[in-house]
Amino acid sequence: MASTGLLPALHAGSDRTAVRFGGRSLTYAELAAAAGPLAARISGTGPGAGMGRGTGAGPGAGAGPGTGPGSGTGPGSGTGAGPVAVWATPALETAVGVVAALLAGVPAVPLNPKTGERELAHILSDCAPSLVLAEPGAQLPPALGELARIDVTADASAAPGAPLPPEPSADSPALIVYTSGTTGPPKGAVLSRRAIASTLDALEDAWQWTADDVLVHALPLFHVHGLILGILGPLRRGGSVRHLGRFTTEGVARELAAGGTMLFGVPTMYHRLAESAGSDPELAKALAGARLLVSGSAALPVHDHARIAAATGRRVIERYGMTETLMNTSVRADGEARPGTVGVPLRGVELRLVDEAGAEVTTYDGETIGEIQVRGPNLFTEYLGRPDATAAAFDHGWFRTGDMATRDPDGYVRIVGRKGTDLIKSGGYKIGAGEIENALLDHPGVREAAVTGEPDEDLGERIVAWIVPADPGLPPSAEELAEHVAGLLAPHKRPRTVRYLDALPRNDMGKVMKRALHG
Repeated sequence: MASTGLLPALHAGSDRTAVRFGGRSLTYAELAAAAGPLAARISGTGPGAGMGRGTGAGPGAGAGPGTGPGSGTGPGSGTGAGPVAVWATPALETAVGVVAALLAGVPAVPLNPKTGERELAHILSDCAPSLVLAEPGAQLPPALGELARIDVTADASAAPGAPLPPEPSADSPALIVYTSGTTGPPKGAVLSRRAIASTLDALEDAWQWTADDVLVHALPLFHVHGLILGILGPLRRGGSVRHLGRFTTEGVARELAAGGTMLFGVPTMYHRLAESAGSDPELAKALAGARLLVSGSAALPVHDHARIAAATGRRVIERYGMTETLMNTSVRADGEARPGTVGVPLRGVELRLVDEAGAEVTTYDGETIGEIQVRGPNLFTEYLGRPDATAAAFDHGWFRTGDMATRDPDGYVRIVGRKGTDLIKSGGYKIGAGEIENALLDHPGVREAAVTGEPDEDLGERIVAWIVPADPGLPPSAEELAEHVAGLLAPHKRPRTVRYLDALPRNDMGKVMKRALHG
């Protein structure tokens, strides 16, 4: 990596706009001037360092090199400072705070402002941050009351032109991002600077991402998608990011029409864009003018792909990643935008499918299902303080994603669901929930759909469809939906049970929480 490190454009200090939230923005020179002094405070070398209540204790707090968990590259290594929490509101101050922590060489822990009391207490106990960064006026929950607090200001006049700190080691931890905790308490995935740089550079290659690109999005800033791809991605390229604060179709249309070249979103956002684009010519024109429309964090239904393409002439591309792996695959900007797939492995990423017996799947026929396993420089370092969980996540150096997929003969990956919840074994067949969901969404009477499996004495598991009708007063019948799926896919893939809901339970990133679905 070059001497200018993770964010080279920051060191160059140009007058080009780096980040904009609403009507507030910072150039690269202003961002460096705002983040530099804060970095000094975080690392304990600047004015006001150590002010505020509490210091925290635990992994890496106040420790010297080599005292972090695992192999010695965890929090505490090399800086003598513990992790810092960032109250990740969708604000300019959040971007400044994360950049300052990166400059200080101290791992940042982005916190979801909507996190519940119990989960927040677990995260704070697990990573023991030394302080919390927040925008001025933000009301913090009592659990954060004992931590030293620094109010982040987007003040570019603090120390203009001051030299930035030297670049930390590429292997040092940059972020600790907590998993969604669907199978237990959230685990802190330690992400190195090398992993972040590797994934962003692979996306530069796949998406032809340059300093001329202006990214538009409204994603949360406490996940990989919104923070690493959505903020650090443009900053590493030397481009610009415009964050909407809150997603609206009007905001997307406005920013894309005003020079935005890329749009990042989750399926819920693209669903709303698909519903509006057909009757809103200004939105359709703005989407059509974007260089790249990217959807991630969950599968984008094929019918939403089709509606956006029909209204704009543009195809949405999908990519696939996880907290622990960052980005693994993507449809390339110069490749075929094939709906229902997440493209091919990114540069530097090795990907294989493994069957239930642990053998590698070598048949790329678009039908044979296996678990995705990956390895490469994009992988996380460890689960913080959990060597047992870290070891269990790997198969001889390959990370077990838990995601089930098929591969087409040309290498395109098609995810069919999660190993524990989306692979249904019915009547001797292995069936992926994802393709049935897409088939159901092709029915005009279906607004939303999720598919799960339930125990069945005869079949082993029966396929259950959870449906949000387009017209609640006139929902399609179970028989009609079964025939529809059987006609599109195969008879053994038809739902045997249909349950109707007003809405599907979703998390902050728009993913359906299938464990909340039960009969």
